[in-house]
Amino acid sequence: MTSVFTLNADLHSHSVVSDGTLTPEELAERAHANGVHLWALTDHDELDGQERARAAASALGLDYLAGVEISVTWMGQTIHIVGLGIDAAHAGILEGLRHTREGRGNRAKLMAEQLLKVGISGAYEGALHFAGNHDLISRTHFARFLVEQGVCPDTEHVFKNYLVEDKPGFVPHLWATLDDAVSWIKAAGGVAVIAHPGRYKLNAMQMDELYKHFKDIGGLAIEVITGSHSPNQYQTYGKIAQQYGFLASRGSDFHDPNESHTDLGRLPHLPDHLTPVWSAFH
Repeated sequence: MTSVFTLNADLHSHSVVSDGTLTPEELAERAHANGVHLWALTDHDELDGQERARAAASALGLDYLAGVEISVTWMGQTIHIVGLGIDAAHAGILEGLRHTREGRGNRAKLMAEQLLKVGISGAYEGALHFAGNHDLISRTHFARFLVEQGVCPDTEHVFKNYLVEDKPGFVPHLWATLDDAVSWIKAAGGVAVIAHPGRYKLNAMQMDELYKHFKDIGGLAIEVITGSHSPNQYQTYGKIAQQYGFLASRGSDFHDPNESHTDLGRLPHLPDHLTPVWSAFH
């Protein structure tokens, strides 16, 4: 019998609705084939794939939580907050996400201008081809264009040499506030989760402030096991979860079969001394 600790939950993944390459239906099939018991589609700042994802999961007998990954500006940097178990038709979160998406198109044009200065032309049109919609265009779509053009061998190489701070193509964007993101998730009946904390370039004092403020405004969980964390970071963020009283989440952050570090459902289990975020939904 599957316990709450050995439940194969993958609560962070992306479809073509944002910057993934598989449809919600294809993701559901992949999750099911990989033995996932509980799945969430968490597209960036967008909920358009939720009905399709839920229907596909239901047809496969796969338990499902509606989700989203909200882009937030915190101390001048972009961090991501995942919302799990939300009402995907809630007017407040839909309006908040619509506002957050505004400006992506203009930012993308500025990114293309920066790339043109180093001799890379056609980047906006190329990225838009991968995005399909200027409201959803992101750095990942630019990265795929750069790989397609042979500028870099893969997207990992792109994000070491382009599109990041102090590198060609980087343009900051003012996203939602942390307070707004958490309030939208809570109003929609969901649980707010700090996504992949090991990726943020914040010092220990800044991270402490993030954790404390997040908890003060009603944030409940943190990703401990995720595709971009190392085994050492599993331990680090497990201790952080205990220290601040957070529920622990687990998700691959899957985008594409060839690009992603970890496939759907292929992560280690959460340590059994932590309280899983999915316990909040049972």
